[in-house]
Amino acid sequence: MIDYPRYGKDGWRRWMPSWKLVSGLCIGFFGSLVAVAGIGYAMVEVPNLALTATAQNNVYYWSDDSPMVATGGERNRQIIGLEQIPKDMRNAVISQENKTFYSDSGIDPKGIARALFNMARGGNTQGGSTITQQYVKNAMLDDQSQTISRKFKEIFVSIKVGTTEPKDKILEGYLNSAYYGRGAYGIQAASRAYFNKDAKDLDAGECALLAAVLKGATYYDPAGASSIDRVEATPEKNRARALRQMQDTLDKMVEYDRLSAEERAKHTKLPKWQNPRSNTALSGQIGYLVDLAKAYIINNSEETGITEADLAKGGYSIYTTFDKEKVEELEKSIKKVYKKNIKPEERPDTDTHVQFGGASVDPATGAIKAIYGGEDATKHFTNNADETGAQVGSTFKPFVLAAAMKWGVRDPDLDPVQAQDERTLVSPKSLYNGKNRLKIREYNGNVWQNEKGEQWEQVNDGDQTYGTPPDYKIDLREAMRYSVNSSFVQLGMDVGLDKVKEAAVDAGVLESSLAGTDYPSFSIGTSNPSAIRMAGAYATFAASGKQREPFSVKRVTSKNGTIFTHKTVTEQAFTAKVADNITDVLKTVVEEGTGSNAQLDGREVAGKTGTTDGNKSAWFVGYTPQLSTAISMFRYPDDETIKNRQFLKMFGTGGQKKIHGSSFPSEIWADYMGNALKGQPAKKFPIPEPIGVIINDDPTPTPTPTPTETEEATPSTSPTPTETETTPSPTASNTCRPFDFRCKDDDDTGGTGTGGTDIGGTDGGVTGSPTPTDTDEPGENRGNGNNNGGGLFGGPGS
Repeated sequence: MIDYPRYGKDGWRRWMPSWKLVSGLCIGFFGSLVAVAGIGYAMVEVPNLALTATAQNNVYYWSDDSPMVATGGERNRQIIGLEQIPKDMRNAVISQENKTFYSDSGIDPKGIARALFNMARGGNTQGGSTITQQYVKNAMLDDQSQTISRKFKEIFVSIKVGTTEPKDKILEGYLNSAYYGRGAYGIQAASRAYFNKDAKDLDAGECALLAAVLKGATYYDPAGASSIDRVEATPEKNRARALRQMQDTLDKMVEYDRLSAEERAKHTKLPKWQNPRSNTALSGQIGYLVDLAKAYIINNSEETGITEADLAKGGYSIYTTFDKEKVEELEKSIKKVYKKNIKPEERPDTDTHVQFGGASVDPATGAIKAIYGGEDATKHFTNNADETGAQVGSTFKPFVLAAAMKWGVRDPDLDPVQAQDERTLVSPKSLYNGKNRLKIREYNGNVWQNEKGEQWEQVNDGDQTYGTPPDYKIDLREAMRYSVNSSFVQLGMDVGLDKVKEAAVDAGVLESSLAGTDYPSFSIGTSNPSAIRMAGAYATFAASGKQREPFSVKRVTSKNGTIFTHKTVTEQAFTAKVADNITDVLKTVVEEGTGSNAQLDGREVAGKTGTTDGNKSAWFVGYTPQLSTAISMFRYPDDETIKNRQFLKMFGTGGQKKIHGSSFPSEIWADYMGNALKGQPAKKFPIPEPIGVIINDDPTPTPTPTPTETEEATPSTSPTPTETETTPSPTASNTCRPFDFRCKDDDDTGGTGTGGTDIGGTDGGVTGSPTPTDTDEPGENRGNGNNNGGGLFGGPGS
C-alpha cells in the first residue's frame, strides 16, 4: 500500500514520494485531527458553575504547627442572574475585554496559537483572550495547571460552550466566576467587597472600576496591594492605574454606543470605595501575619507554584514561621508604652497619629518570628513592619563601618580608577573628625560640592563637637557610641557611597528602599527600609556575616500533599572578622552609649539608635545571638481621605522634648526582648579578631598600620550628648524644599554653613536638605499592605 522507496524508479525519483502517497498521508493526518477533535468535543462537558461556587478556606498555622486562623473562603460566591447584573457592567466588560463577544465563535485562534507557542517555550499561557475562554478557564477549578493538555481541554470546552450555550448565559457565567480580588469571586461578592452594595445598584463608574479590577486586583485595587509588590502596587500607583483603566473603559463604552456621553461625563474620578478588610477573624495582628504569609507565597510563586488567584480559591494549609508567644509579647510591649506615654486626648497637637512598627528575625535561619503591624489589621490597613516611608536615621551607620572594614578607604593620592583598588581596611580604632559643622570632603581631600557648586557642612546633634582642639579626633567606636554624624559622613565619603550602598544590600536591605545614594547624608540614614529588613540586616551581623533572606512560610500543603517547603539559602555577606567587629562596636552603644536603655540583665546586646531630621521617626535595632529585632516610631495620619498626608514632627510627643531611638523604641525593645528570650540560655557573641589599621583622618590621611592591635587608640575626651537643645514648636511648619541647600528648616538649631546641614538627634540623624526623597511627604514610599518583606514578606524580592 505504501510504495516508498518507489519500486521501479531510479535515482532521485526513487526517493521522491508520489502524489498518491502525499495525498493519502495528508488525508489521513487531517482525518485523524478531525477524529481527535470530534472525540475531544464529545468527551468534554459544559461547566456547571454551581459546582464551583464555594471557595475553600486556607488554614494558617503558627510556628509550632498549632492553628492560627482559617480564612480565604469567607466570601463565598453568590451566583446572581443576568437580570440582576447592571447593563453597564455587562457593557463595560464587553467593551474592554471582547467587543465582538456577541458575534464571535467564542475562541480566538491567534490567542490560542500564541498561548501554545509560549507554553512550548516554557512561558505562560497568557490565558484566554475571549470572554468565553476566560469563563471556561475560571470554571475549570479542578485543573489550573499550565500544560498543553489542559490548554487543549480548555479549547474544546470553549468551542462546545460557544456553540451550545447562549451568549447571555456565557456572560452571566463569566461575571459570576471571575476573581475581583479581596477574596471576592463573582460580581455580587465584588460589589459588596468594594462598595458594600448589591450588584444591581452599581452605577456606570463603579462598573467601569470593577471591569478594571478584572485585569488584576494586585495592580488595580485602589486600596493597593503593596504586600505583593511594594514598588508597583502602592495605593497611589494602583489608584492612578485604576483611574486610567476606568476612564478608558468608559470611553470605549461611548465609542461602541453602549453609554451616553452625558452619563459618561458624570464619572471622571474614582468612585468612593471601602477599605478591604472586615473579617473579625483577621483583627489584631492576625491580619498582618496572614498578609505577610500570603505575600511570601505569591511573591515566590515560581517556587511555591501558587498564584494569587490560586490562593484565593483556598484549600491550602500554610505553616508560618510566626511564634505566637513572641507576637503577643511584641504587641503587649508596644501597647504598654503607648498606653503609659501617648495621650492624644491630653496632647492633641503632639500625640495624635503616633504609630509603631516592629519585627523579629531569627539570625540562624532568617525566619520572621514576630511582627507588629499596627493597632488592628481591620482598622489600620498599612503593615508598619513593612516599608512605611519612615527613614531609619543613624541605624544605617553600621553599614558604613562594615563597608570600611570590608573594602577599606581609598588612597587619596591615587586617581579614582586606581583608588578603587588601592584601599586600606579600617580598624574601629581609626580616628575621625568629630567637629560640628564639619566641611565634608571627597576621599582625595577636595571639598565636596553638589551639582550647583554648593558645599556640605555636617551638623551633629545639638551642634555638639566631639574631641578636643585642634584636631577634634574621636575613634570610630566612640563615634558609633555617641552617634557622631560628622565622623560617619566623612567615613562614607572616604569609602565611597557606592560601597556603603553595597554593604547595606549585602546585609539584606532592599535596594529599592535606598534613597539619596549620591549625597553625603546617605551614610546617616536617608533611606527607608522596613522593620523586617532592618531586623534581617542586623541579623546578618549577629550570624557572623551570614545573610539569610527573611521568610514567613515554612511549608504549604494541600489535599495533594506537600507542595512547597522553604529552603534556607545562606550567603556570606561579610567575613566573620568584619561582622564580629561590627557587633563588638554595637555592644558599646548599648553598654555605654545612646542605646543603654536596651540593656538586658545577663545577656549581651548589640544595637543602634536612630533619629531623623525634623524628629519625624525614631528607631532602635538590636540583637542578641538568638534574635534580631527592629522597632520604629513615627507620626503619620491614618486617614486616607486626608490629601497630601505627611510625616509629622514628634517634638513634645509623649511628654518628651524630643523623641529619640534611645527613648520609647529602645524601651519597647528591651521589654519585648526580655520576655521573648525567657527560658533561652544567655549566649555570648564571638570575640572579634583584630581588623584593619588605624586611620588618622586628615585632609590627606596617612594610614598607620597596627599589626598587633594591642595598642589602644585614645580618643579625645568627648562629652556625652545631651537633650538640652532649644526645641522648636511642635507645630512649626517645614518650608524647605528638596535640594534647597540654603533653606533653613524650622527645626535647624542655627549655623551659617553654605551647604546643607543635618541636625540629627541624640543618636544622629538624617539631613533634611539634599536628599531626593526627604520631602515632608512619604509619596510612593508609604505602602499599604505589607511585603517585606517584606515584601513582600517575607521573601526574596520583598
